[in-house]
Amino acid sequence: MPINSNPTIRQRRLARRLRDLRTAAGLTHADASLVLGSAESKVGRIENAQSGVRLPDLRALMDAYGVTDPDERSAIEELAREAKRKGWWSRYVNTVDSAYAAYVAIEWDAAEIYNVETQLIPGLLQTPAYVKAVIELQEPHSTPEAVDVQIEVRQERAKILTRDNPLQLWVIIAESVLHQRVGGKSVMKEQLESLIEASHRSNVQLQVLPREDPMNACLFGPFVIMNFPAPTETDIAYTEALTSALYYEEDSELESYATLFRRLNIAAANAGRSQELILNALKEMV
Repeated sequence: MPINSNPTIRQRRLARRLRDLRTAAGLTHADASLVLGSAESKVGRIENAQSGVRLPDLRALMDAYGVTDPDERSAIEELAREAKRKGWWSRYVNTVDSAYAAYVAIEWDAAEIYNVETQLIPGLLQTPAYVKAVIELQEPHSTPEAVDVQIEVRQERAKILTRDNPLQLWVIIAESVLHQRVGGKSVMKEQLESLIEASHRSNVQLQVLPREDPMNACLFGPFVIMNFPAPTETDIAYTEALTSALYYEEDSELESYATLFRRLNIAAANAGRSQELILNALKEMV
């Protein structure tokens, strides 16, 4: 099987899961290679997401690793299938940044997302006009066609909130975001009205961190924590800067972000008060 020099996030998740299972079972690469009747290097390539794994090999490894629960086995097999499958975002691989396409792919697989935003309305809750205004500000040399593609991708992403198994989204937004004039008053008015509408959805929890709260000093930047359907899967935290995007998967890193989210959750206004804060900002946009 050819070496994959650019694994997707899904492939990395599968690789990490198999490595964790082998380690938990107390087995070495050599032990796993005996199960597969292969060289140790093959196990290494699988666990580094440099090579896929065939279904018979996957089942043999799960047997050796003591994975007996039918639901867990089914979830791992489904992850292996999904790692090879192209999603709707594959239509945009030649028109959007590869790092962004990778994020969209992993976002679509998530069951729960915890999102802290310090500068912008969360991407999944942005209106088309707001998206257009943000892109034109951040990427002033973008062509109208490129802007239209970005808007289309945002709209496709937002379907995760209304699909058959909708994403559970918990968002904390810094209050200052609500008072920006991105795109002008009319664009912000529409965006804030849309935000209030979204806050009434059963699968969306929206909180605003008041400007006067001292926890604003802990807003080091936006971040996302993603949980996945299978309880055995590792969570992922995500952050981005102007020229880079980082994923965190180690337990200590995830706990740092989870702890910060919990602290912000306690400090932020409750749902009712958060809606009041949005309405107050909305009054400025008339």
